[in-house]
Amino acid sequence: MKETPVILIVDDQPQNIDLLEAFLNPQGYEIISSPSGEDALSKLTCNQVDLILLDVMMPEMDGFEVTRRIRNNSHYKLLPIVLVTALHEKEDRVKGIEAGCDDFISKPLDKIELLARVRALLKVKAYYDLMKNYQKDLEVEVTKRTQELKLAFENIKAATLETIHRLTIASEYRDEKTGTHIKRISAYSVAVARKLGLDNSIIEIILYATPMHDVGKIGIPDDILLKKGKLDPLEWEIMKQHTIIGAEILKNSDSEFIEAGESIALCHHERWDGSGYPNGLKGIEIPMTSRITAIADVFDALTSERCYKKPFGIEESFEIIKKGSGNHFDPDVVIAFFGVQDEIIEIKNSIDKEAINLNLPELQTLLQQYNDFKIESKSE
Repeated sequence: MKETPVILIVDDQPQNIDLLEAFLNPQGYEIISSPSGEDALSKLTCNQVDLILLDVMMPEMDGFEVTRRIRNNSHYKLLPIVLVTALHEKEDRVKGIEAGCDDFISKPLDKIELLARVRALLKVKAYYDLMKNYQKDLEVEVTKRTQELKLAFENIKAATLETIHRLTIASEYRDEKTGTHIKRISAYSVAVARKLGLDNSIIEIILYATPMHDVGKIGIPDDILLKKGKLDPLEWEIMKQHTIIGAEILKNSDSEFIEAGESIALCHHERWDGSGYPNGLKGIEIPMTSRITAIADVFDALTSERCYKKPFGIEESFEIIKKGSGNHFDPDVVIAFFGVQDEIIEIKNSIDKEAINLNLPELQTLLQQYNDFKIESKSE
């Protein structure tokens, strides 16, 4: 309870207000008086009132109507309202309760009864205020903690994604020389996943997990990984181990991105007809994320220059993908792939252009640094 509870007295008779003030002022209460219902509603909005003593029989707006209007405002749902009335009929009391009052005091007023009821209701009001303030403080604290947890999660997520990015760059550096391959795989996969109508949370996982598909190539010897000719049977068996190596590198992670990456690394060379590796999975036994990655990976391999081949043209690559429907690829994924065919072409062109724009200045900077170094060396 506040140090000085505020009581609003509403009565059209000044002598009744004076009597109530005479009873209540010595108790240390702050009194606000009002001669009418309209005036009372106005003063209620401008003051923090703890209790209302409300006369029933008033002109224009009686106490029942004032009570109803106060209760229509949810802000005053727990504000104690005491009807001060000379009415003693049961129907009048029921009408007051239905309007929303908390108690009645009969006229003529009894001081002892008045003070007892006022004290009791103010204690209840103080308890409600305490609980309300506690709830507000709790909500503020929960919001603060939630924001802290959210920030911590975002930091963990950012650190995880940075680790994933560095790991994929390391795996691709020996084979592709640039990060454009993993960017294209990721973008192609997201476009297909979106066309398939997958949930946004799954699409985000695909965005960050697909670049880890070939992380197992870290464990493949250079003379096999970078061989310019066709691999012999033994070399091919070793090359196929990159799926198992990748899954081993990524296994037992608590991150949903790395967990998905493990599955993709292991299964992205499985085929719809069961002729893939390493486990010969067939149809829907292959995780959807791996089925999507497979078509993105093959298309990018077809359209990219590798140490062992020249790139195929876009149209020829599309034709190979189309022929792979039902044997190499999930037919539904193939349909989705061609449903975003224009986007696939746009992704390829934009990332290739980005690579050109990025690499040239970097090369120029390195050459300038090398030339500066030579000049400094000669001067010494």
